[in-house]
Amino acid sequence: MKILNSEQVQKLDAYTIMNEPILSINLMERAARVCTNWIVKNIKPNMLVSVFVGPGNNGGDGLAIARMLADMEYVVKVFICGNKLSPDSLINYEKLLIQKLVYIKFIVEGDELPRIKSNELIIDALFGSGLTRPIIGFFSEIIQHLNRGFAKVLSIDIPSGFFSEANSHLTKSLDGGYINAIRANETLSLELPFLSFMLPDAQNHVGNLHILPIGLSQTYLNEIETDHFYIDIEMASSILQKRRKFDHKGTYGHALIIAGSYGKMGAAILSCKACIRSGVGLLTVHVPVSGYEIMQISVPEAMVCIDESETRFCKTEEQGHYTSIGLGPGLGMLKATVELLRKLLKNSTKPVVLDADAINIIADNKEMIHDLPLNSILTPHPGEFRRLVGDWDNYYHRLQMQIEFSKKYKVFIVLKGAHTSISSPEGKCYFNSTGNPGMATAGSGDVLTGIITSLLAQGYTSKNAAILGVYLHGLAGDLASEKNGQQALIAGDIVENLGTAFKAIN
Repeated sequence: MKILNSEQVQKLDAYTIMNEPILSINLMERAARVCTNWIVKNIKPNMLVSVFVGPGNNGGDGLAIARMLADMEYVVKVFICGNKLSPDSLINYEKLLIQKLVYIKFIVEGDELPRIKSNELIIDALFGSGLTRPIIGFFSEIIQHLNRGFAKVLSIDIPSGFFSEANSHLTKSLDGGYINAIRANETLSLELPFLSFMLPDAQNHVGNLHILPIGLSQTYLNEIETDHFYIDIEMASSILQKRRKFDHKGTYGHALIIAGSYGKMGAAILSCKACIRSGVGLLTVHVPVSGYEIMQISVPEAMVCIDESETRFCKTEEQGHYTSIGLGPGLGMLKATVELLRKLLKNSTKPVVLDADAINIIADNKEMIHDLPLNSILTPHPGEFRRLVGDWDNYYHRLQMQIEFSKKYKVFIVLKGAHTSISSPEGKCYFNSTGNPGMATAGSGDVLTGIITSLLAQGYTSKNAAILGVYLHGLAGDLASEKNGQQALIAGDIVENLGTAFKAIN
């Protein structure tokens, strides 16, 4: 799924209106109907609904939704903020007057703002994605008033005051959010998501994201160029390779995982279990002597290559017959391990998957960045990424740094977190749609390393291995949270649900 900026979305709207063809007021009606259907399905009808309407077409959406909800016997109040309405909004206002089922009040600067009750639903239809400057004055007061309440807030298109790409120019609050942007519990994004929804700034504002198709022109959408994409089930399914009747274990590659050290063999076990569970034909794991029995008992499907050292890594395995190599989980950062990694990178002729201590070693020895094999995949969490590239001014800047690193060194960066982002050497960036906060647990990243290493071994390109691996990892985590809840989720649960995740997209 493409991620467009607000200007591109406006052009997509205009093309749809011109070529469907459809009147703009009827497209507004269609969008409002889709939003209303979502609300009816998810919001109890005994909840009071207060719609806050702004001067533009986002306000028109809110007016149409208010009318439709009233038709379905919701108790609805409409507060029109300011004394201006766009032409299409004015049409919906007149329809609302004819209906006579909705309480309507105009609010202008100086008026007392309506009291917000905790048991009502606030529909935010103040400003849409076409906003071009930060909200100040009267409308900022309204936003802060709504944010101070304890009601459930639902935003149409985008939380008012929040921008579709960068938000660094907004006024920050103490908790990292923004003073002059709505804090929504639910956001109904029309047709496509926005880039800003993918960044950590969104945590205090977007809430649960729901992307609702409203029938915009797919012909024109296919022609629009973008560097940002949202990984959905259709994309993941299109990447997944089907198995054939006469395939054998040699068909699906031989992966090498170099992981674990004394006291950290759990990381190696999780990574290896995930690798096996993701369909690799053969797996060899390179461990210190102290990890031999642990690995043989814990992952009997894996072959074990034993290092010369009792507790750490000091010897590299010959790489020629392996179709992929993953290393880093529980590796440690001793001097001998640093030299092992240095030698491996210099000698490798294939992409490698690097995680955890492998990334930390490179961060401490920056000259090793230049030895990264073409199209390698690095999977840092934010702290590891900071060690690798330095600090950033804001999250949009961090995204730019991630993309530039991928372009400069011709590697893929999988920056883990909510909406894990995958940057490519071509400057494209892909954001994940699966996963949940329960996956913020020890070992979750080790599982991801195993999945991606497995897919790479099976012949997936680095790009497809990263995209599919991240999606499956998040989906398995979602399936695990449905069974055990987010608080009780552990990394092993992700591995156990990988089979169901594969079935879901097959």
